[in-house]
Amino acid sequence: MVDQNSIENIFKKQTSYFSTGQTRNVHTRIKNLKLLRSAILSHEEEITEALFQDLGKSKFEAYATETGYILDEIRYHIKHLKCWVKPKRSSTPLTNFPASSYTLDEPRGTVLILSPWNYPFQLMVAPLIGAISAGNTAILKPSEISVATSSILKRIINKTFDSGFIHVIEGDSTISQSLLKLDFDYIFFTGSQNVGKIVMQEAAKKLTPVTLELGGKSPCIVDEGVNLKLVARRIAWGKLLNSGQTCIAPDYLLVNSKIKDGLLKELKNVIIDFYGKDASKSPDYPRIINEENIERLALLIENTNIYYGGNYNKVDRYFEPTIVDQVKLEMPIMKQEIFGPILPVITFDELSEVIGIVNSLPKPLALYFFSRNKRKQSKIVENIAAGAVNINDTIMHYSNNKLPMGGVGNSGMGSYHGRFSFETFSHQKPVVYKSNWLDIRIRYAPYGNKLRWLKWLLR
Repeated sequence: MVDQNSIENIFKKQTSYFSTGQTRNVHTRIKNLKLLRSAILSHEEEITEALFQDLGKSKFEAYATETGYILDEIRYHIKHLKCWVKPKRSSTPLTNFPASSYTLDEPRGTVLILSPWNYPFQLMVAPLIGAISAGNTAILKPSEISVATSSILKRIINKTFDSGFIHVIEGDSTISQSLLKLDFDYIFFTGSQNVGKIVMQEAAKKLTPVTLELGGKSPCIVDEGVNLKLVARRIAWGKLLNSGQTCIAPDYLLVNSKIKDGLLKELKNVIIDFYGKDASKSPDYPRIINEENIERLALLIENTNIYYGGNYNKVDRYFEPTIVDQVKLEMPIMKQEIFGPILPVITFDELSEVIGIVNSLPKPLALYFFSRNKRKQSKIVENIAAGAVNINDTIMHYSNNKLPMGGVGNSGMGSYHGRFSFETFSHQKPVVYKSNWLDIRIRYAPYGNKLRWLKWLLR
């Protein structure tokens, strides 16, 4: 059992370890990234089994969205890190002549990473890669809900690395609260908006900078004139990945009234094509994390017009892919992030209606728009704020580690993935090297009539 004293001892050990400078050397950082990769590869089967126990993920989905994704992210960091750590030269204004200016990416120090249960391996290790690349030490707190994955994470990380460098601490919310009382140099949190507010409040007490990767109701908009079969496949895949327990999943569908019936028919056909007429028998259809979330989802479809699905089994943690038609904004299903395999459907006639609906809700983490019309695509991109926009697909922007992943407004702050992870866990420190061979005296008192020269320089 972890107590406050042992938590504080690990924290002190990490701050001491960081002060030795061992994490700053770029070759050491790359060595540690390679150690992490080797540890993952040697325990890949155990990680896959843990993900199946927690969420019923197939081997394919576990690799595509968790282990394989992470291995690719590590490869990308190893390949580019030597370039990222180089000082970046900047131009120097005449007012600072003679001098040269640089920006140096400096490790933040000892960081705290708090991860959720829905992608329990990926969402813990992805920010850790950035923390290692940037030269930090890190304490990791996985979700206590995804028990099996939390356990294997602890075993892998704590066996591979010195506890002064990286250490996993398991426990419930009281452990998280104890960790948040410590004076970390940076906090990276992925999870719900409610918990994100608590994290930010605690961080504010010490002026600790944070990244908050939250969620929200990500809209999926479908215009007329599209290939309905293709659109249905891409929407159903994005919605039902991890049984809908994805922060960037299409949360609700806004569809042009002229094609609604055709699209819903294709969505039903696609679901059956993916998982059969009884998805509970499919080896590829994941499970809901626990009974509590099954009950929450069941309440959301009460007294609604179910077009397809609606069945569930609490014991098996199964919730059928479900389409709910004729949804109104004031219904409970539109008042919270669904985080499950339920797709509410709202119709529209004009694109201006869509912009009004989406902008009346908190800013989403992602937005998906299916249309062949370039003008309409530009209108959506330019008039709706969102963490990310995907035109004619869902989810796939997440797979590009050259793009930042992050929210806006209620859906989060800060970003990561690829180089953006390195930058998130670094302080961009400006450095000016000033020469002594010339000293322009205009800045020194007495000022006399120097103001006119200052204005000439600065205008």
